Amino acid sequence: MLSSPFHFPSYHVPPETEGLREEVREFLAEMSSHWSGWDIGHSWTGFNREFSREVGKRGWIGMAWSKAYGGHERSVVERYVVVEEMLAAGAPVGAHWVADRQSGPLILRHGNEAQKQTLLPRIARGEAAFCIGLSEPDSGSDLASLRARAEKVSDGWLLNGRKIWTTYARECDFMIGLFRSSGSPEQKQKGLSQFLIDLTVPGIEINPIRDLTGESHFNEIVFDNVLLPEDSLVGEEGNGWAQVNAELAYERSGPDRYLSSYPLLPAAIDALNENTMDRLSARAVGLAFTDITVLREMSLSILNQLGEGKTPLQEAAVTKLLGTELEQDMPELVRSLLDCSPSIDPHHTLSHMQGYLTQSVPSFSLRGGTNEIMRGIIARGLGLR
Repeated sequence: MLSSPFHFPSYHVPPETEGLREEVREFLAEMSSHWSGWDIGHSWTGFNREFSREVGKRGWIGMAWSKAYGGHERSVVERYVVVEEMLAAGAPVGAHWVADRQSGPLILRHGNEAQKQTLLPRIARGEAAFCIGLSEPDSGSDLASLRARAEKVSDGWLLNGRKIWTTYARECDFMIGLFRSSGSPEQKQKGLSQFLIDLTVPGIEINPIRDLTGESHFNEIVFDNVLLPEDSLVGEEGNGWAQVNAELAYERSGPDRYLSSYPLLPAAIDALNENTMDRLSARAVGLAFTDITVLREMSLSILNQLGEGKTPLQEAAVTKLLGTELEQDMPELVRSLLDCSPSIDPHHTLSHMQGYLTQSVPSFSLRGGTNEIMRGIIARGLGLR
């Protein structure tokens, strides 16, 4: 009998979370009345500070954090319920998304007391937006070869170099950036450290990267002798690689890795139900929901493992790879079901949503590591590399 090197122990959402789910759905029904198909298609890339502040007022950011740091000491599975409902509705969560998902937990686990006291309450209120500085022009898939440097000087740290593919850097307040604080690029994982960066300090230039939709979610960031205070280091100097890998497990396994284009599917089903859904269409819809159900089970299993202090890197890579492929297939699935052409007409919600996602889904495989990188991680888990 074949055994798998990957472990996805079953984990189920407790039934007592249903009250919270209904509360979130009522909130979203009220907030979404004016959202266009284009807005809904953005899902977690929709950046709306006012919306994030409303979410913060309801205690739905930093849900599992200590109350001492502005959190609410609720369970991680309750947070998961909130997140999947937000994504299923296509809510504009971008202004608090990264901070709630990974920057906040990173600071909570590795940050100094001043960072925790100052930043975590602001994140929980939906008032501090974060981005992640990892990839570089010559160090994307091979992240450990990065060249951006952090030099220790008498009054802090001096940063020089470039970061690229940084989502919403122009709108964000802070970045958690990975820099080489010692050694050389040839030493790969050694000598890498993470820093908390206020994006308003002198020496930072942010250049937008325009995509097919005409928008600029991605950005290039240039650091030219950027001076940071000594206490801007997050965690231990030289431990950045281990910290980043734990952080990426959160990024690669959450519901945003299979629900980014999900709102298209229920909209398509509504359109199909207005006519007669034939057997082939019903089969295609059923297969899509089967894939989503399996990915949800995988994602919940990883959530539970992370809560137990484990770092399921290979499992997260499998989930991210399969989820991204499903997300990228969704616009074509809808087109084949309805013979529906993408549109920029805001009066047609489904085709408007499809119009945005058709242009944006190719970029989904860049987020959190390309599919090729995920396959490499999986290969290592199988002992093939």
